[in-house]
Amino acid sequence: MPQRIVIVGGGVGGTIVANLLARTLHAQEAEVTLIDSSGQHVYMPLWLYMPFNQLPAQSDQLVRCEQGLLNKHVRLVVGDVKKIDVNNQEVLVAHRNGAEASGAMTGSYPYEYLVLATGARLALADLSGLGEQEEKASWHHFYSTEGALQLREALHTFQGGRIVIAVGGIPYRCPPAPLEFTFLLDDWLRQRGLRQRTEINYLFPLPRVFPIESVAEAVAPLLEERGVLSTVFFNAETVDTEQKIIASMEGEEVSYDLLVLVPPHRGATVIAGSGLGDEQDWLPTDRNTLLVKGHEQIYAIGDATDLPVSKSGSAAHFQAKVVAHRLIADVRGEAFKTDEGTYDGEVMCFLETGQRKATQLVFNYEHPPRPPRPSLYYHMEKHLFNRAYWHIVPQGLV
Repeated sequence: MPQRIVIVGGGVGGTIVANLLARTLHAQEAEVTLIDSSGQHVYMPLWLYMPFNQLPAQSDQLVRCEQGLLNKHVRLVVGDVKKIDVNNQEVLVAHRNGAEASGAMTGSYPYEYLVLATGARLALADLSGLGEQEEKASWHHFYSTEGALQLREALHTFQGGRIVIAVGGIPYRCPPAPLEFTFLLDDWLRQRGLRQRTEINYLFPLPRVFPIESVAEAVAPLLEERGVLSTVFFNAETVDTEQKIIASMEGEEVSYDLLVLVPPHRGATVIAGSGLGDEQDWLPTDRNTLLVKGHEQIYAIGDATDLPVSKSGSAAHFQAKVVAHRLIADVRGEAFKTDEGTYDGEVMCFLETGQRKATQLVFNYEHPPRPPRPSLYYHMEKHLFNRAYWHIVPQGLV
């Protein structure tokens, strides 16, 4: 009887796992089911650029149908996961518009193996003053399509003043993104003749401008060179959207004309509701096997984990290959190859530094990144990768 493998989350990690399994295992070996809340696959890295360009929300560079990215042997279920019942090994789903062959509005999906790629959510209520809803007139972000588009509108009406870029809590998705936005913003303002009329303040909660010391040492001089004021040890505590002031736990207050905030992040709500997460709803995950601690048949990948690596598509990409390799070996009763079935913390990403230049961050648990000098080469490589993404990454071809 085929083993039932259920994957929750159709982002980059979940999609790669599904495709690698379906491409390798025969139908009599495994049934692969992927459950996704929307059925739409969004390439999140493009959110960074949307405030500065005219990319529409429905561009096929940004979003595509998940079904079109999946191997034909993967069963796609579109709906909201309401509970993960680990005792009975089943996932309970409320279907979107009865989006299942049976037409039922709810369903139960039993599993022998479960892969949780449930991602991260914005937790606005964790920062006092933001409330449950986004007050877009007084603060902005680029961590969703809607947020990026509204920030674009705000920038295009901006005529000068103080722009504050603040990180509202750690961890957050795509650690380089706030710095990248700052450098791109500096370029954008210069191109429009607004830079001399604008003060840019970058606020970060750690004692340096980036979580990894070697990267912070490389980019801090660039911020200074561009005239960006940086404040470290700024742990945001409250935002006064009427007075336009952001205050820290350390007692500092910074006023703003335009606030670009990285909101606090947490794990998916279903993780908390299923009793699987920690106090911030991240999944306690073994750093090498990627098994959820205490559960021998449940894996976690990507933003959902509590691993000490970037919450990024790059990390999810490498983790997905490890999980797929381990599952294939397990289903076939074979020993997995240690080098392919063990995650060493590998991450590879780019960091835009403005002026049509970028650097590259390659690292793992044991070796911190040594970013090369920013150059046009890495800038072009990043943009080429963004264009090639749809053709190679979801299929697990790289």
